[in-house]
Amino acid sequence: MTEYAPGAQDALIVVDLQVDFCPGGALAVAEGDEIVAPVNRLLDIPGWMKVATRDWHPADHTSFQAQGGIWPVHCVADTPGAAFHPRMNAGVVEMVVSKAATREAEAYSGFDGTSLADDLKTEGIGRLFVCGLATDYCVKATALDARREGFEVVVVEDAIRAVNVEPEDGENAIEEMRAAGCAFALSSEIRSE
Repeated sequence: MTEYAPGAQDALIVVDLQVDFCPGGALAVAEGDEIVAPVNRLLDIPGWMKVATRDWHPADHTSFQAQGGIWPVHCVADTPGAAFHPRMNAGVVEMVVSKAATREAEAYSGFDGTSLADDLKTEGIGRLFVCGLATDYCVKATALDARREGFEVVVVEDAIRAVNVEPEDGENAIEEMRAAGCAFALSSEIRSE
């Protein structure tokens, strides 16, 4: 068991822990709300940067079924469904990254079309701990882009959940992240120094 003690060169990235991706939401991930407790434990750890990404779509976003996309309408900017989960301790988040905020931008990754990579590098961040929703889409895309940007990546495996359009999608995403060099840890293995 590897234990991690995050510090000033580390950042936590909470991916899309939004109302619409949790049970009862427009594009609910099964058990998506079960990650709130481990995410909050991570957010409570002092001494590292805390980032949250969010889908922040226009009402006519290209991913929506009415525009020929595959998803129901979800996370439309400034609607209740786009808000962070009400139990998430969002008040301690230092940087909110809004993605897929233009009609044409699909942008599953928190790095896609944003200044996130530059912002993290400017802060001297070298290692990212990634958690959130959903394993097989935005978590995977964010983790893979982080690796491409040269960051060390640790995925917090008890703080992610998959959509599983196909039953194996979540497991396949985990294998893809491992193959790209991502490490995996439980939230209990990450604690303050």
